[in-house]
Amino acid sequence: MSFNRTQSVVLAVTIAGLSMPVFAQTAQGSSAVPQVVGVPAAAQQEAQRIDPERIRAAVKYLADNKLEGRGPGTEGDRLAAKYLSQQFAAYGLTPAGDNGSWYQKVPLYAVQTVPDKTTFQLVPKDGEPVTLKYGADFVTNNQTGAAVAEVDAPIVFVGYGIHAPEYNWDDYKGVDVHGKVVLVIVNEPPSADVGFFKGKALTYYGRWTYKYEEAARQGAIGALIIHREDLASYPWQVVRSSWSGEKSYLVGDPNAKLEAAAWVQLDIAGKVAQAAGYDIDDVIEEAGKHNVSRETTWRLKAHIVSEKRSFDSENVMGMVAAKGAGPEQSVLYTAHFDHLGMDRKAPGDKIYNGAADNGTGCGILLELARAYADAAKAGTPPPHRVYFAAVTAEEQGLLGSEYLGMHPPVPQKDLTLDLNYDMLLPIGVATSTDVSGAERTSFYPTVESTAKDFGLTIQPDQFPGAGHYYRSDHFSLARYGIPAFSIGQGTLFAGHDADWGETQMKQYTAERYHQPSDEYKPEMDFRGNARMAQFGFDLGWLASAAKNTQGWQAGDEFEAARKKSMSGQ
Repeated sequence: MSFNRTQSVVLAVTIAGLSMPVFAQTAQGSSAVPQVVGVPAAAQQEAQRIDPERIRAAVKYLADNKLEGRGPGTEGDRLAAKYLSQQFAAYGLTPAGDNGSWYQKVPLYAVQTVPDKTTFQLVPKDGEPVTLKYGADFVTNNQTGAAVAEVDAPIVFVGYGIHAPEYNWDDYKGVDVHGKVVLVIVNEPPSADVGFFKGKALTYYGRWTYKYEEAARQGAIGALIIHREDLASYPWQVVRSSWSGEKSYLVGDPNAKLEAAAWVQLDIAGKVAQAAGYDIDDVIEEAGKHNVSRETTWRLKAHIVSEKRSFDSENVMGMVAAKGAGPEQSVLYTAHFDHLGMDRKAPGDKIYNGAADNGTGCGILLELARAYADAAKAGTPPPHRVYFAAVTAEEQGLLGSEYLGMHPPVPQKDLTLDLNYDMLLPIGVATSTDVSGAERTSFYPTVESTAKDFGLTIQPDQFPGAGHYYRSDHFSLARYGIPAFSIGQGTLFAGHDADWGETQMKQYTAERYHQPSDEYKPEMDFRGNARMAQFGFDLGWLASAAKNTQGWQAGDEFEAARKKSMSGQ
């Protein structure tokens, strides 16, 4: 079934001199939506009206230079949050934030290293110190927020820096790292065995956030993550860009204790290994087979100067009510609206606009909210409440969604599913989808059948070593037991051969990901974004209508948290 263009009513709202569209009625629909069993025809009609041009309008606004990259706690952050809440209000959602507002306050503090006042030296037992250059050789952050940190501590090599009893793996075994600095390898031990660190798919143990958390738990005062591009799945430029501005932390986070949370280039770690008579690549290979942790003859001598500010950011939250139904089996849709802000000291373009990452996810979230709200207005409300959360501080370590996971709008047991959207490239009509992590849930058969109805091929994660499941906001909800995954495009697109989409993703990662060049362009094609929104609309409706609350597959790492929440503990 297709729809003709209908006239749209546009309300113009001006914030700080920037006109932004607030759509009150539907605009041009996208491609036909199949009739999925279990989703009422009236609801399908609203899904049909999900419009790629509305998604474009949201991306264009959010990626505008006047929002200055939407860094948490900035004016651009506030403009973005206000825009999102006004869109929710225009569509007729109910506020679902604190005290009946649109906003859930997220208490944060931000730390920014002052590069020209910060020094790093690797000091050998004998010989001259090796002075490192900020940005070129290393980046660092003092998680404590102290104005000045003086570090003079032994460096201990602890392989991948992982303590994973379920895999009988402990890189910290036999070494005392209290008051010391650990040197760790990015990623995790390589394997093709799905029973060992899930084979080629990266687990949370391979994420840089875990490395710092575990180092703090083990009593270290610093951690140096060794960057090697093939293991990290992104170049050093991404690390440097991501750490050029502020790093934010949740107030009261027990794992944010490191005075030196740092990355170092591979050749810097190579100097440490070479002094002991080893080749760094050989050491990395050996560390993937067994524990090779050991003391070194080096010390880190660092003087770290930081600027700190405390502030609140907000998750923007709205809800579409169900007719006469309680909160149990509520569905949650999420997308982060922050990006990296500005690097005012950088030459040239200083703004990290974040058009694809994650203006696209926000545009999809808004269209989903509008479609659900319009269905309810037309007399077909969802079977249970549906929540929409545009979350903050994702780029700072999933902080907004972490806070949301701790403080959900209804008890965790009453959230049956979280569907997240993050960084969907606006490059055309996808004929495949990536729903990595969905197979870990009891909902997966429904995902498979619905994808088939949509004519979408479910592709396995095309870049399993990148650990995408642990790099976006659904993971924060999963940690609290809530079944959660992201809906993304695969690499197959209409009108292109099988390699084209993968090439586009690789090109984006190399040239625009976490760089100022991730900007809105008029030639962007949002039809694939709209298709993924329509797919997610049906999935959310089916989850809400299911007879049973969704769960995790037996033995999954999040199963225990789900059982705990369901038991009311």
